Amino acid sequence: MAERKLRRRVARYEVKRLMREKRSEEMESLEEVFDRSTLMIVYRMLNRGYIKNIHGVVRSGKESRIYWGSGKRKNPIALKIYLTTSAEFRQGRVMYIQGDPRFKRTKMDTRSLVNLWALKEFRNLQQAKQAGVRVPAPIFVEGNVLLMEFIGRNGIPAPLLRETPLDHPGRVYDKIAEAVRRLYQKGRLVHGDLSEYNIMMVDLDPVIFDFAQAVLPEHPMARMFLERDLEHLNGYFSKIGVTVPSIERLTSWVVGEDGNQS
Repeated sequence: MAERKLRRRVARYEVKRLMREKRSEEMESLEEVFDRSTLMIVYRMLNRGYIKNIHGVVRSGKESRIYWGSGKRKNPIALKIYLTTSAEFRQGRVMYIQGDPRFKRTKMDTRSLVNLWALKEFRNLQQAKQAGVRVPAPIFVEGNVLLMEFIGRNGIPAPLLRETPLDHPGRVYDKIAEAVRRLYQKGRLVHGDLSEYNIMMVDLDPVIFDFAQAVLPEHPMARMFLERDLEHLNGYFSKIGVTVPSIERLTSWVVGEDGNQS
């Protein structure tokens, strides 16, 4: 027991030492996110060399915090920590897990669901990346902590689609539609929550993120999720003047029932 307490104290000290930013809000966030289990996970990642430095928070939400840091060969990384104390986490998550053959035996307690959510995002990112879809490259996952490529520069995330003025919005629309099609046909995934809020723009090329809820085409609600994604995509681009195809036509093209998008 004494040895375990000592390890936790050392781990907490090491993680805090690596936080270069000392602003009070970041330290408060650190205390909230790093419970005992999470702290030990991060400490193991430090010891294994997956993390070299943790710089500060770049995004904070009810379900997770995202830090940026440096990893092997000083490459910028994003450290996504799902909050194990989030009272709202369970709500609305089970439907994305049940029906997925990859996760048949799932415990329904909050901690197990949070850990599964992190693992699910890691595997979905792997599938998307292997299919040639531009996403943050997954690096490592353990428990409720996910390491992935940081998309941005000097700790500043790349701008979201909704924040980016587009000179040729029709071309960007085509790129995103093609990414959704490739994700479905080659990656065997439906994003399930696609919108202008989870697409970043890097040199006017879209990078899709937030993949924890993504499901396989075999999922009983996959078609509904896909149509909802495409409705969000069409809704945003039609508002900025792009002539878009019907949802029926676009859906058929994405799933391979129709060879022509337009």
